Amino acid sequence: MQKPTILNPFVVGRYVSEHYFCDREKETEFLVKQVENGRNVALISPRRMGKTGLIWHCFSQPRFRDNFHTFFVDIYSTTSLAEFVYLLGKSIYEELKPKRQDWAERFFQIIRSLRVGFKLDAVTGEPGLDIGLGDIQVPETTLDEIFTYLEDADRPCLVAIDEFQQISSYEEKNVEALLRTHIQQCKHTQFIFSGSKRHLMSNMFNSSSKPFYQSAISMSLAPIPLEAYVAFASGLFEERGKHVEPGLVEAVYQRFEGCTWFMQMFMNELFALTAPGALCGIDKLETAMTNVIRAQEESYKDLLSHLAPKQKMVLQAIAKEGKAAGITSAAFIKKYNLPSASSVQSAVKPLLRNDWVTHDGEAYRVYDYFFAEWLKIEY
Repeated sequence: MQKPTILNPFVVGRYVSEHYFCDREKETEFLVKQVENGRNVALISPRRMGKTGLIWHCFSQPRFRDNFHTFFVDIYSTTSLAEFVYLLGKSIYEELKPKRQDWAERFFQIIRSLRVGFKLDAVTGEPGLDIGLGDIQVPETTLDEIFTYLEDADRPCLVAIDEFQQISSYEEKNVEALLRTHIQQCKHTQFIFSGSKRHLMSNMFNSSSKPFYQSAISMSLAPIPLEAYVAFASGLFEERGKHVEPGLVEAVYQRFEGCTWFMQMFMNELFALTAPGALCGIDKLETAMTNVIRAQEESYKDLLSHLAPKQKMVLQAIAKEGKAAGITSAAFIKKYNLPSASSVQSAVKPLLRNDWVTHDGEAYRVYDYFFAEWLKIEY
């Protein structure tokens, strides 16, 4: 089979291969070591710092690939146990489908509650899973069956659950305890709990009153070192017959404070702006920024249209400030013509909850660097 060609080597939003993955050697070794030694891991860092990429990178390592069945499920958009069970079952089914000839028979022998979704393709005769969320009638029963299936697999299973903190906000109040009970009983299945809301994840795994207390080794992700990213980015340009000023890569790194996804997105645009054999210089910075935010302008407008007026005012003020400390102070309120301190305080809560704004303990900033830039320009 011909190897697919990656036209732009600065891959965004997915994992392709080790060649397009920057550094994280120590983090990879640490994570693999924990799993190999039978420890679950709580991977905690801000969104778009590279948690998902690291997990897929570890999954691709021979030490995982050859010894585990690996499953990845993103529960960021879930609000109930039924949705969690649905995505977990679907992830397991889709992953094992191409690996075993008897996958369907075993899957539906054990996970009987999903037998309603078992279908044969009328043309190929291949079995398939055709279930909807409504087919999860008793999620606790299906969850029992899924864990039985994992434990009965022909090799150990490794399940990565992304944005794991979501379970703390489910409509059912016993989900943490329910999952902890199942996981505690596992002998052949391990878990990576990945989460971006640090305070929620830390509370789940470090609070003695919580079911998951001390049930996993905590691990955080810091930005990739500047030197490593400069070498990585410069190398990708050079191997495609293009060139980039090292100072430009450093400027991108500093602008996005080492946050992986935003750097990759920006370098992707800079690479696209550079002709074969040409040098990408500092002069392309503003053009690249204009192009990136213009491409997402409609989504930004739509987002603003769903915010209450006071939330919108506070968001715009934080964007203009860059890093906003003391947002309820008289000086900040006066500077941006905001309502009272109590109004600002109530407006910022949903902005934090929905990840439009982040808070590092000292100051607030708009989470999406590109959105922040657009807000500065428009308002």
